[in-house]
Amino acid sequence: MKKYIVDRFEGEYAVCEKEDLTLVNILRSKLPAETKEGDCLVEKDDGSFYIDIEATMDRKRQIRRKLDSLFE
Repeated sequence: MKKYIVDRFEGEYAVCEKEDLTLVNILRSKLPAETKEGDCLVEKDDGSFYIDIEATMDRKRQIRRKLDSLFE
């Protein structure tokens, strides 16, 4: 299974960061309808995608901690 983070949307594509930090364009139509910027996606062996909610929440918490430490 491959993992991605949604960086942004450009037209019909989601620009996603791969685990090796390179960017790849994925058709929005292949992703769950509720996909948002910052979501962690997992590509299953059959080519379908799902949002890894736990990884997304962990990532958001890490980012929040970093931001909070900047303003202390």
